[in-house]
Amino acid sequence: MDALAGLNPAQRKAVEAVRGPVLVHAGPGSGKTRVIVHRIAHLVASCGISPHSIVAVTFTNKAAREMAERLGHLLGRQAGELSLGTFHALCAGILRRDGAAVGLHRRYSIYDDGDQIGLVKRGLQDLGLDPRAYNPRALLTAIGAAKSRLLTADEYVQSSQSYFEEVVGRVYLRYEMLLAQNQAVDFDDLLMKTHHLFQSQPQILARYQAGYDHVLVDEFQDTNPTQYALARQLAAGQSNICVVGDPDQSIYSWRQADLRNILDFERDYPEAQVICLDQNYRSTQTILEAAHSVVSVNEDRKETELWTENERGLPVVVLEAESESDEARFVVREVARLLAGGDVSPEDCAVMYRTNAQSRALEEAFIRRGMPYQVIGGVRFYERREIRDLIAYLRFLYNPYDDVSLLRIVNTPLRGIGQRTLDEFRSWTGQVGIPLYAGLQRLCEDGPANPFGTHAAAALGRLASLVRDLSARSAEVDVARLLDSVLEMTGYQAYIIESADGEERWQNVLELRGIAASYQHLDPQQGLTAFLEGVSLFSDTDELDEKTGRTTLITLHQAKGLEFPVVFIAGMEEGLLPHFRCFEDREQMEEERRLCYVGMTRAKKRLYLLRAVRRTFMGGVTANPPSRFLGDIPRKLTRSATVYGEEAEPGSPVVAAAVEFQAGDHVEHPKFGQGVVVASRSTGDDSELEVMFAGLGRKKLLASLARLSKSSPE
Repeated sequence: MDALAGLNPAQRKAVEAVRGPVLVHAGPGSGKTRVIVHRIAHLVASCGISPHSIVAVTFTNKAAREMAERLGHLLGRQAGELSLGTFHALCAGILRRDGAAVGLHRRYSIYDDGDQIGLVKRGLQDLGLDPRAYNPRALLTAIGAAKSRLLTADEYVQSSQSYFEEVVGRVYLRYEMLLAQNQAVDFDDLLMKTHHLFQSQPQILARYQAGYDHVLVDEFQDTNPTQYALARQLAAGQSNICVVGDPDQSIYSWRQADLRNILDFERDYPEAQVICLDQNYRSTQTILEAAHSVVSVNEDRKETELWTENERGLPVVVLEAESESDEARFVVREVARLLAGGDVSPEDCAVMYRTNAQSRALEEAFIRRGMPYQVIGGVRFYERREIRDLIAYLRFLYNPYDDVSLLRIVNTPLRGIGQRTLDEFRSWTGQVGIPLYAGLQRLCEDGPANPFGTHAAAALGRLASLVRDLSARSAEVDVARLLDSVLEMTGYQAYIIESADGEERWQNVLELRGIAASYQHLDPQQGLTAFLEGVSLFSDTDELDEKTGRTTLITLHQAKGLEFPVVFIAGMEEGLLPHFRCFEDREQMEEERRLCYVGMTRAKKRLYLLRAVRRTFMGGVTANPPSRFLGDIPRKLTRSATVYGEEAEPGSPVVAAAVEFQAGDHVEHPKFGQGVVVASRSTGDDSELEVMFAGLGRKKLLASLARLSKSSPE
């Protein structure tokens, strides 16, 4: 195996720079993943570095899987000896092994977003604060921001400078107490507690530093302060840290990503080698130039202009539609046209947008056409009620301190434990100073010696016996068979099948069982640990099926790291892209530019930038001007089109216009009426027309879409 084979000079330089700190500026489509994979292979195969001594972290499970697959082809079984995964997965493993040193039980729970919001609401209630007066989401965001800056609850309280921060501090303190009682962590804790572990236990840190000779960080522009601090802690022993990223693709400040990490890396490591990957293998030259014209306006960046040996390519289509419905109809119609021409498959096309709400009109248009599509970022599989219920059962069996999970399953399916009984049970356990699960155990042991009435005691006793039997089962069987036992012993299977949409919900359960079955090669406890960890660290883009035969609808933020032959970006309007919340903040406006740049550089062959003259948005109809980003693109790189009014009936074939027009032709448009063609320009497989309409002035139209017909002069 030659790890250097097929690399261009810059990629080869990045692979061979194996000692000391290295910063690789890798533009979109420049072979970033290839460099990381081949660098690891070079370290192992050519430099004699043990795979156990290499840790590589990235930001999505999808990226980690792709790296693992490529390394498997290059290194074979040795690839399985690498520490490769997301920051959160790496830290979750460290805390399973060594978290006891910071007071964390080995079998802790990882709370997802819904669990965290529930805990914040519980904290507000405990503090006597009305959840309707204090937005739990805003409070949780503030707590997460504090944790990303490594601020503990006590430190946050001491530094608070406003009434809101004072409330956040009080809720943060209570939130941390509730997490501790449940032996649980949130996503930010995985990072923060690992950093605290390393800081407070130098002997543990030294063990990891001695084990990892090389630290690689992918998507470095997306790291927050804690992640960068963790990388520096791990690399401090040998200083062999290689970070790969692109300042122009930093789009996650709302997740506390800090652009300064990559911009200031050379200040932190003055001896660092800096290597620029500027050859793009993905997009046409036209798309690259158009994208660069948008992002180059930013001040907080390092100038890199991508180039490619790919073809010049088609102009970028800039389309004006009358409404979001017309915008969506154009997308569906154009996808159908490309499919009819045999140019693409449905999965080659993606429609991107700034906000999730924009998917509604697009979905309606695809449904009317009967064309297959998938929406990424809707109701995720693991957020479905039946899936959350079953995972709560498994999580409680794994961590009996997890009251959040217990309270979810206590009366699901119905087992005669009403709210009054539940309140009395929680009050009793609180008075005697024991966790809820211990209260259930005592009910089993003490029998009639409890403070509850006959009916309530019997219902709680049945639950206690069920938990006891399932707990014993969890130590004996793999995850899939444990799930079977839960379904059977709790009556949940019948409960699901007899419910509304029972068949669809049961199919979801079977899919969950299929996922659980993939862990059956592990012993029961290892399998349950790995399964629950995988579920907790699942992300939106993990749902993306790239071979599904469906067009993808996805937000611009979620599209990062993906690529498609055909990309439509909808909503190129002031107020949407850029978003209206960014108008008064230079740094946020620059991030909006980077977001647009990321979307544009997802496209390989064809790029469409769409806007609507009027749009139903946030409960009203808006008339937004074109996005300022459109004005930054040189006209020589684009072709303009306008779509107004209704299209042909659903199901009608959509093909390029057969009629050819030339200057001087009299034409008729179904909405604009009579006009005269004043210019006609060929644009590859289509024609761009300029038509002068009486009383309306000059409009630019694509011949294939305008539904023009020739007419006689009046």
